[in-house]
Amino acid sequence: MTGPTEESSVAAVAEWPEQVAAVLNGAVDAARAAVMEVSGPEVVGDYLGVSYEDANAATHRFLAHLPGYHGWQWAVVVAVSSGADHATISEVVLIPGPTALLAPHWVPWEQRVRPGDLSPGDLLAPAKDDPRLVPGYSASGDPQVDETAAEVGLGRRWVMSAWGRSAAAGRWHEGDYGPESAMSRSTKRVCRDCGFFLPLAGSLGSMFGVCGNELSADGHVVDKRYGCGAHSDTPAPASSGALTYEPYDDGVLDIMEKPAADAPEVPPTEDGADSSAT
Repeated sequence: MTGPTEESSVAAVAEWPEQVAAVLNGAVDAARAAVMEVSGPEVVGDYLGVSYEDANAATHRFLAHLPGYHGWQWAVVVAVSSGADHATISEVVLIPGPTALLAPHWVPWEQRVRPGDLSPGDLLAPAKDDPRLVPGYSASGDPQVDETAAEVGLGRRWVMSAWGRSAAAGRWHEGDYGPESAMSRSTKRVCRDCGFFLPLAGSLGSMFGVCGNELSADGHVVDKRYGCGAHSDTPAPASSGALTYEPYDDGVLDIMEKPAADAPEVPPTEDGADSSAT
């Protein structure tokens, strides 16, 4: 149900004929009765207010007491014509309120599996006519792959299509190991110059490789323009020779023997001194 806000609609209704405004505002009981006729008296809650659709129509709202519809409202549209002494019920509908419990946005079943959902033991077949795959006997568009398959005389049943490789490259370039990631922006050194960088074969090797540094992006595909603080050319921090703690000379310490466990305790004198010292 759409319409002006209550503040603007209340201001507008002040300009309408007094008789029309009074009939619209006074149709609360008729609106409640219409809801009760549709669904019974036990499902109609507190009156929530009225909003105005135009000069001859208004919507009265009631809290809905229905299982599974927490926060929903009954909306009853009433209308009145010029000169009429009562309003006519036009529509009774159930609408979500500001705190309504709504069903999640519908996602087609074939789109519900997301990256990271696959668990050990799960089986996930590619979609029929998956644009990411082409038959292995056809040219893949990757010269190195095609050349190797032709020389050996063998090939996989399916290989990635040019579209599939382009889509993968886009994800990798824009992901956590791409040049625009927070880690990459924090350093000037890039992977293409790093000794831990293992380039990919084929056409994707022009942009990507795998990180072999177990202290960094180990095993992940990284963009050549990605970078991190564990680059092989990262210099060791220069030592200033400053000591963390002040040195001390153990020659100025007083070494005292621990008293025997069976030695009797000597009570102190009145002035606090040990009487054994005298």
